[in-house]
Amino acid sequence: MGILQYRFMQNAILAAFLGGVACSTVGVFVVMMRISFIGVCLSHAAFAGALLGALVGFNPVVGAFAFSLLAAAVIGPLADRGEFNPDTAIGILFSLMLGLAFLFMGLMPGPRTQALGLLWGSILTVTNADLILLAVVCASVVALVVLFFKEIQAVTFHREVAMAVGIPASAIFYALLFLTGATITASFRTIGGLLIFSLIINPAAAAYQLTYSMKRLFCLSALFGVLSGWLGLLISYLFNIPSGAVIIVVSTLIFAVATIFSPKRKVKGLSNVGTGFSSAAD
Repeated sequence: MGILQYRFMQNAILAAFLGGVACSTVGVFVVMMRISFIGVCLSHAAFAGALLGALVGFNPVVGAFAFSLLAAAVIGPLADRGEFNPDTAIGILFSLMLGLAFLFMGLMPGPRTQALGLLWGSILTVTNADLILLAVVCASVVALVVLFFKEIQAVTFHREVAMAVGIPASAIFYALLFLTGATITASFRTIGGLLIFSLIINPAAAAYQLTYSMKRLFCLSALFGVLSGWLGLLISYLFNIPSGAVIIVVSTLIFAVATIFSPKRKVKGLSNVGTGFSSAAD
């Protein structure tokens, strides 16, 4: 427990809390609206922007914000278009961002230490500025959920019906995309560019296995996100292994346990048994 007296560990614990809450909360949007691939695209866009910042010489966080918000601005209209499957366009944008990320990394002269840091993250080296950014993004995400819970609930379940009853579904959808991009960017230093998407999906997916209530879904997802961060931080400190990777592994284990004990799994199993008997009778 003596390690808690050090400033870097206090910052890491606070960053794990703020990042866990923010990532797992926007993860509920991603899981409920079945737009996981959009989250992947945004995370790689932020990674490419951060690498561009490191290459050119400005703050990588600024580049990550610019690229993630730009990608969100492009993805929103693409997802609204009905003439073709939006996954096709999103896949093209994702491949572009991934290609740009490795292009920028390849153009970096000398050792690519900063690029590797953005790739894997390091929660033990977060600064006060990182914590302030995380706190602002986390507060914004929580405030949006609290203030517009009913509207968000309607949009996540069925956007067309929400729009029909007068809810600004498109505005809320775009706001969720921008918050997802902002959350990914703010959590870059703690988790890493190629791992942050997992912390968005895993806690929300684990919570989804355990409840039918939207409010409980948000609460459980935030709990699992923070638990993943704190347990991963503890394990990485004890065994001297990369913190971001361990946090993701812990979040995956939480999802596995939640799936095993999921009441939805039992209901689905009973449904499958009934189907099987019906097929045998036929």
